[in-house]
Amino acid sequence: MSQTRIILGIDPGFGRLGFGYLEVAPGQTKAIDYGIISTSSETAFEQRLHQIGQDLDTLINQRRPHIIGIEKLYFAKNTKTAMRVAEARGVILFTCAKHNIPVVEFTPAQIKKSLTGDGTADKKAIQWMVKEILNLKAAPRIDDAADALAVALTVSSIKW
Repeated sequence: MSQTRIILGIDPGFGRLGFGYLEVAPGQTKAIDYGIISTSSETAFEQRLHQIGQDLDTLINQRRPHIIGIEKLYFAKNTKTAMRVAEARGVILFTCAKHNIPVVEFTPAQIKKSLTGDGTADKKAIQWMVKEILNLKAAPRIDDAADALAVALTVSSIKW
């Protein structure tokens, strides 16, 4: 049995969902793919949720992750947005369950603390740590992808 494991990190959203794949082997962690799933604000919300499910199915089928990490929802000032992100998270969790892949969830503070040692670190600190830990030439240009890689790195730091 190979000791190499594939981790998928997800930063949930309904307009932009960040994803990041890591390949983890003893003494080595590398980014193998990252980006976003985006949906159009011109599209009906239920169709956006459907597209997220379909696109996530495709992502999972391409790399067959051993485990998936997802950022937990924290409620912001905009309740309507928080509710829609929660609904997108439901689609994400359903899709993971459909593929029978274990899921671990982390709060933003847990992810920040895991990467930087500070649970209140800002976006720039997270992006810099993602770049450094994964030896990337540059941090991912899109925050959602960097956040998804940060989730995947947090998964890699726990026993599973």
